[in-house]
Amino acid sequence: MVSHKAGPLKQTKKAHKHGKHRSKGSLSAKGKAGVLSGNGKSGLATLNKKDRKNREKQLKKVKVVSNAAEKRGLGGSGHPPICVVLLPAHSGVDLTETLQLLRQQGEVHSQSSNSFYLLNTKLKKRLQVVCPGEGILDQLDTVKCADLVVLVWDSSFSIDPLLRTCLFAQGLPPVQHIVMQLGQSFSDKEFNIQKKQFSEILQKNNFSINNSKVQYMRQASDFDNILWGLVNFKHHTLGFLKDRGYLITSSVEMQDTGPETGTLVVRGFLRGQGLDPDQLLHIPGQGHFRISRIVTSPDPFSENSNTGIVYEPKNPASLDMECEVNEMDAEQTWPTEEDYEQAEEAKKHTKRVPKGTSAYQAVWMLSDDEEEEESGMEDEEDSEEESDEEVEEEEETDYYKDSDNYDVHFDAEEEAEEMRKFREACEDEQFPDEMDTPIDMAARIRFQKYRGLASFRTSAWDPQENLPRDYARISQIRNFRHVRKSLLRQSNTEKPVQAGAHVDIYISEVPLSLRDSTSSTITLFSLLPHEQRLSVQHVAQARHPLSTGTVKGKEQLLAQVGFRRYVVKPIFSQHTKSNKHKMERFMPVAGNFVASFYAPITLTESPAVLFKVEEDGSVTLLSTGTLLSCDPDRVVCKRVVLSGHPAKVNKRSAVVRYLFYNREDIAYFKPVQVRTKHGRRGHIKEALGTHGHCKITFDKPIQQSDTVLIPLYKRVFPKWHFEYF
Repeated sequence: MVSHKAGPLKQTKKAHKHGKHRSKGSLSAKGKAGVLSGNGKSGLATLNKKDRKNREKQLKKVKVVSNAAEKRGLGGSGHPPICVVLLPAHSGVDLTETLQLLRQQGEVHSQSSNSFYLLNTKLKKRLQVVCPGEGILDQLDTVKCADLVVLVWDSSFSIDPLLRTCLFAQGLPPVQHIVMQLGQSFSDKEFNIQKKQFSEILQKNNFSINNSKVQYMRQASDFDNILWGLVNFKHHTLGFLKDRGYLITSSVEMQDTGPETGTLVVRGFLRGQGLDPDQLLHIPGQGHFRISRIVTSPDPFSENSNTGIVYEPKNPASLDMECEVNEMDAEQTWPTEEDYEQAEEAKKHTKRVPKGTSAYQAVWMLSDDEEEEESGMEDEEDSEEESDEEVEEEEETDYYKDSDNYDVHFDAEEEAEEMRKFREACEDEQFPDEMDTPIDMAARIRFQKYRGLASFRTSAWDPQENLPRDYARISQIRNFRHVRKSLLRQSNTEKPVQAGAHVDIYISEVPLSLRDSTSSTITLFSLLPHEQRLSVQHVAQARHPLSTGTVKGKEQLLAQVGFRRYVVKPIFSQHTKSNKHKMERFMPVAGNFVASFYAPITLTESPAVLFKVEEDGSVTLLSTGTLLSCDPDRVVCKRVVLSGHPAKVNKRSAVVRYLFYNREDIAYFKPVQVRTKHGRRGHIKEALGTHGHCKITFDKPIQQSDTVLIPLYKRVFPKWHFEYF
């Protein structure tokens, strides 16, 4: 029997290209499953299955022990007291009874108008009870520093929807609910019905996701259970506070006052990651300031605390928010021959001027044609050069509910402005970005800042070209993710002043207005390196369902990102993964979008909320979301679509009118690709006549009812406006 032997032309199958990594199967077959250490040897290669399980069990036990020690130390000696913030569920809830019962549960120290320290010797726990003001912004600032939020309800079981939404939007610490004066005259059966009804209300308001405890106050003895719940809870800190130090004050004093500024002395327990005297401190609504010195003060709960230790800054951080503008860094261009020819033609152009006008004065005077051209350049949709000066009119806001007096305070101008914005938003939604070509002005001049793109998704756009002057004033971090990770790793190192210390912080050059505008309780937050520098901030947002009204781009809004709050004028764009993003003229009602504005750099992941400030000073919630990035290179493009109508159609070619109105415009826009609403694409072939008719050839036959479109794009930037609120 003769066996077959493969010849030299035998086809061999290609080996599987699995990449540079090793598969799980190959690792397990070689007995090297595990993570490689830095020396190239596997840390788990020598361990069998039993040893690996034992190792995991030991690590789990160490973690459980550390968590138990942290829980025991919470509010104990050597740790800051538990910060408990009392919030009324709505404005009709009175906290007087709750505060009075709390003061009876132990020794009260450092009592002020809206905060006090409480020492309970039975539970061996220390509390700092804070009751913020009635304003929603003051309540949000205080909740950021809270270890536990206590919502006090009454028998109506109602809650302010703005408060509830803002608490969830900015991040909510552990929360507990106290229902006052419930069931004092109810039987046990009726009381259980009320408890079941309240549980349904909590689930409806999404409070059950925090595993919150509910305490019912029927008699004075029930407060023992309430106090036990205040010191035994699952503690967690908000994400944007884990890498920084912060403090909620017990006393505030202004010293060494000058004509405009002074030294602010604040006292309280330091929390978070500790504090370095070289770091800057941020006061919500005021800005960032330098630390003059830090002095350890007597602990109100202990007589044997270390006092008088002074920490002074050695290399304090800079207070500058903007960069110095160098005029020589701008683009320098040499005049060409065409520039000289245009200059000569401009000299020959004669204009009528008043008698006695000198040649120098005549250069600055516009003729009638130039005035018309200048006025035509102003477009209502381009709000890039709007005036920052706004006339503020004080008007009464007390509207009567009586129908007879309803029109007494009716503002016709404001109503007309709202109607105009509403119609523009409806038109933009029905005909997005469409614009009629101006008849009295050349399209090549009107749209000289725009360009055509073959593909909005894939076409190249240099983010460093034609930048505005404001970009010279901001800072940019190259490789933002890498730098952020490095700076956050440095922030977790040991600080000179450890958390839990009771300190007096001397803050220099604080405006005297802070002394009159704040109470005895304010919040302070330390800044990481470069967080005082201005940049372009992008926040991903979603419109709140209860928000009504039309919000136009570059309209003045109030933004709260993390622990900072400022007034900005953002632009809106689509939230996509492309390298270019289309601008939205109005804040979208549905779906996600991105708001971009000038704001300080924020390194930590933070929640972001947008408000609108009303004339009476109240705020209205618009949207909620998170911080996306701080990147000035994010390209936001405004789109303008010129439309025309096919006058004659011959299969794949058509004569289009109303697209342009002169031959020069057709020649200028000839390289731009043309498309139709039905998906046809084509190019301008030639101009017909002198009135703007042109012949266009498409890739497929078009219909007579189709509309010819030319999309044009230009990059837009936020409007320069920033101030703390």
